[in-house]
Amino acid sequence: MSLGQIIRNKREQLDLTLDEVSNRVGYSKPYLSTIETGKVKNPPSDELLTRLERVLQFDSGLLLHFAHMERMPSDIRGAYESREAENQKLWQFIRRLKDKGTDTKELDALLSETKGKKKEVKPTLAAGRLVPIINKVAAGYPTDFNDLDYPVGIADDYVRCPDLHDPNAFAVRVVGDSMEPRFYEGDIVIFSPAVEVRNGDDCFVRFTMPHETTFKRVFFEKDNKFRLQPRNERYSPTLVDGHRIDGLYRAVIRYEKL
Repeated sequence: MSLGQIIRNKREQLDLTLDEVSNRVGYSKPYLSTIETGKVKNPPSDELLTRLERVLQFDSGLLLHFAHMERMPSDIRGAYESREAENQKLWQFIRRLKDKGTDTKELDALLSETKGKKKEVKPTLAAGRLVPIINKVAAGYPTDFNDLDYPVGIADDYVRCPDLHDPNAFAVRVVGDSMEPRFYEGDIVIFSPAVEVRNGDDCFVRFTMPHETTFKRVFFEKDNKFRLQPRNERYSPTLVDGHRIDGLYRAVIRYEKL
């Protein structure tokens, strides 16, 4: 979500009108409206954002953080958020190793070093997320899958998804033409494990042995069977046993190459 959407959603949750907020923060209703709709030319001042935080009951500094991030040049912001995402995921990866019983002095030292610097807090609100592009997926016949041995959420490249907040979301680049005309080779598709898969959804499908993946529409058939249906009519559907499927992840966002 944009900064304006975050402000508007919170105002509506508190059942406040623009007139009421305007009176409390001391800024005009038309100006606040342009902020909420994203039509304001200049970013709101820190003074106004601080007042909005107080009136709308945001955590102190939250709106300021979002606004300062939006003011950053896109290249600098991208580099900053990529490093932040990698640092956070690496910290979580080290923590998981520790929880699994990996007992080394190095892990203890790393955890002790980061404990005071960064708190592991589950985000309740965010202006968007960088989603890792982990590899390619075949929009054709299943192919060997390789997640490049990255921990969850870490990759060499990321794509920004302003309205997606699933920490386990991932992106892949489409290879092949079996999902045309909706998805073309080179498109980046984002999948969210948190979203329920429904009959007929476009899904990233991961198989058990052999360890393969494909990108298809998924239909639930009788006797624990799944029909994997290409969108391209030149390709035939495939019927597979449910025990062969290791994961189904629904496509939620597509970035196409123009």
